[in-house]
Amino acid sequence: MKKQLFIASVCVAASILLIRNSDACTRILWNDNKLSTFASRTMDWPESTEPKLVVFPRGTKRDGAAIGRGPDKAFQDNPAKWTAKYGSLVTTVYGLGAVDGINEKGVGVHLLYLNATDFGPRDASKPGIHAGLWGQYVLDNAASVDEALKILEKIQIVMAEARGRKATVHLAMEDASGDSAIVEYVDGKPLIHHGRQYTIMTNDPKYDEQLALLKQQDFSKRSSTMPLPGNVNAQDRFQRATYYASMLPEPKSDREAIAGVLAIARNVSVPFGAPYKGFGIYNTEYRTAMDLGKRWYFFELTTSPNVVWADLTKFDLKAGAPVMALDPDDIALSGNVTAKFKKTKAPF
Repeated sequence: MKKQLFIASVCVAASILLIRNSDACTRILWNDNKLSTFASRTMDWPESTEPKLVVFPRGTKRDGAAIGRGPDKAFQDNPAKWTAKYGSLVTTVYGLGAVDGINEKGVGVHLLYLNATDFGPRDASKPGIHAGLWGQYVLDNAASVDEALKILEKIQIVMAEARGRKATVHLAMEDASGDSAIVEYVDGKPLIHHGRQYTIMTNDPKYDEQLALLKQQDFSKRSSTMPLPGNVNAQDRFQRATYYASMLPEPKSDREAIAGVLAIARNVSVPFGAPYKGFGIYNTEYRTAMDLGKRWYFFELTTSPNVVWADLTKFDLKAGAPVMALDPDDIALSGNVTAKFKKTKAPF
């Protein structure tokens, strides 16, 4: 059986601060090894997204229209209001939303870029959630991919816009069992790909088209002389990551498994200065990885030589516990930084 690796290439800098037509970044899920379920992703962007690692306890209150904790609202009519059932550890972007994260039940989410995204007109009969809080809504409320898909049927994702930029994103998620799902909105309708078999994905073109492209490739005769696409565009990274993902050896430890998914993330990272299409430079800013079984979350800033990680199970996640945060942009940080998190106000 080939390694069940789910690879999604996207360029989402912020949940709601996106430059249209920018699509680099890669996300990987390894769900058929004997140890656990492991995921990794890269974040590619032309400037710092000011990433922070934030732990939210149960009981955190949310407003689906709120942009951050300020007065700005993405929309006014029937915003969803909820209280988090589960604690989570996320990577924030510009302090406005979570682009990546894991919850205490072992559900992982990743907001990904998709140029074709169209959430459709606002249907005020359904509680609304702006796209920047889409992933956080899942982490707050779902204990599995199945449950996430069910609760998402009850709300509407609403396009958010800030500084003249729209959140054209789709959602990838997985859980500790290895189940996975991709949810895209095209022409105002949700397109859902649910199942462990959906192991390869990039942002553009749409997911079904990427699967069709994959069928045209033959990686059965693997060798060091096989030509592989080597550029930074989504199609090249998709093919290259697929080739190397199929070769991951069965890990003997969680350390080996995390190293395995990070190795692929590094292989498809965008080097500093590499041009992307005709609109600029989108270097890989950071990489994350997670062990969904143990609830470990890893973070690697590309301008720092060290990988840091935190154990979500070691935080106080009871309702009323403080929100905890860590700025990973510190060259002195290395290894287990669980004890380095400090109390803070909830950014959103």
